[in-house]
Amino acid sequence: MTLSPDSRSPVTLYDTTLRDGAQCEGISLSLEDKLRIAHRLDDLGIPFIEGGWPGANPKDGEFFAKLQAEPLKYAQVVAFCSTRRVGRSAADEPMLAPILAANTTWVTVFGKSWDLHVTEGLQTTLDKNLETIADTLTFLRSQHRRVIYDAEHWFDGYKLNPSYAIDTLLAAIDSGAEYLTLCDTNGGTLPHEISAIVTDVQSKLAHHLGADRAAALQFGIHAHNDSDTAVANTIAAVLAGATMVQGTINGYGERCGNANLCSTIANLQVKLGYACLPDDRIARLTDTSRFVSEIANLAPDDRAPFVGRSAFAHKGGIHVSAVRRNPITYEHLPPEAIGNQRRIVISDQSGTSNVLAKAQTFGLELDKADPACRDILQRIKDLENQGYQFEGAEASFDLLMRQALGQRPHYFEVHGFQVHCTQQGHAASNSLATVKLTVGDRDILEVAEGNGPVSALDAALRRALVNLYPEIDQFHLTDYKVRILDGNSGTSAKTRVLVESTDGHQRWMTVGVSENIIDASYQAVVEGLEYGLMLHDRVPQVPQ
Repeated sequence: MTLSPDSRSPVTLYDTTLRDGAQCEGISLSLEDKLRIAHRLDDLGIPFIEGGWPGANPKDGEFFAKLQAEPLKYAQVVAFCSTRRVGRSAADEPMLAPILAANTTWVTVFGKSWDLHVTEGLQTTLDKNLETIADTLTFLRSQHRRVIYDAEHWFDGYKLNPSYAIDTLLAAIDSGAEYLTLCDTNGGTLPHEISAIVTDVQSKLAHHLGADRAAALQFGIHAHNDSDTAVANTIAAVLAGATMVQGTINGYGERCGNANLCSTIANLQVKLGYACLPDDRIARLTDTSRFVSEIANLAPDDRAPFVGRSAFAHKGGIHVSAVRRNPITYEHLPPEAIGNQRRIVISDQSGTSNVLAKAQTFGLELDKADPACRDILQRIKDLENQGYQFEGAEASFDLLMRQALGQRPHYFEVHGFQVHCTQQGHAASNSLATVKLTVGDRDILEVAEGNGPVSALDAALRRALVNLYPEIDQFHLTDYKVRILDGNSGTSAKTRVLVESTDGHQRWMTVGVSENIIDASYQAVVEGLEYGLMLHDRVPQVPQ
């Protein structure tokens, strides 16, 4: 559905994940990380990718050097810097030498728009700040660089001294800036203010420059999320006339982050009809979001709009029943449009509609009249009453369904395990696990060490099975969650363990519950191995 009168009008995307996003607390990108993300963003169809500030650190300089040798296919990589320092000429500014050495066609330069930052931050006069903007941009243009001007703290500056803020833009325009990006650097501006100010700025520049010259100007928006409105602010700016959108994948950035490009692109292109990405690329949005989170070593946000695992998850039985008839009853757009998928969540609130829909997602055909359907539902409710949770542990639920239908493969049978932990003083504990199991007609006894009891148990199971099931060598645990279910019971409390596993391409979660945390972990780890083998279509070596 198209709501904008400017349907299919182009919006230029500018990604700053590799610089602004890398300032997010908890993110530390290596050179290889940055290169991998850059190439993935290029494949997505992002036109501008800001690579960092050459000269600010060795890694950013190496990044631009690598991309000179192995250029991106589609995107323009952009170098970022500030205006030259007060008291120097741009031609003699050492900071600009690495910018030129990066050999990019485009350079983004940020300058001060807020008079408070000029007088207190730069400790200079308002006129001299205008000189730094003009001199820097003029010099870069003389070196055959195209310039994007980021007006830092634009909205705060404009609110307090609009006349001077406009003067800074005029200095950038007269010096050759091709884009004027209005930055809500503190993230405190709200959408209605964004709309009014962007509109007002265009009107005032038309007054200064004349209508024809002003109409040729290209405005951008750079929003931070400190008021939780960065995406809304970005959309408001585009509706008011901005044609460049700056942001980061997953909204990574300093403090509360930047405008989330995943949500921004989905809203602008799918819902408002603007042309942001090539039509054949937008379905890669979800995979790109998850790829960047993995490279950044941050857990994907399951509740992220559009691209999160829960974005199209349905739990209530009434919801599921309606969605099975017509998805638009509880979905604002088709999940496939941005590369996501519908998920039916199973819990003690589920009805038969949930079970039937969930079975379909796993390729299992169930009929509402099939007694197995009611059996599965009752089994779920009984297990969740004991503390099991199948909302996240979908792999365990798949195994449960197949068990009820007589379709669960049996790859091995564990007869028992022992775990020994030793600790000397304050040194890290060492754990030793022994497992005894059967595969086919073979009895196997295996021992392994680990840096904890679960690690040792997992290692022993893998060592016992990998020769017979080589696929297991690809599996590894990516997350381990423990929850105490009845804290008043002290050390006898029941524990729920959720384990996430991956083969490098797919993720799956399994669950175990016990008064013994090691036993609960064992249940989840064993089911994780079983499910991974099933995903790989492994034929069991155990007689059925």
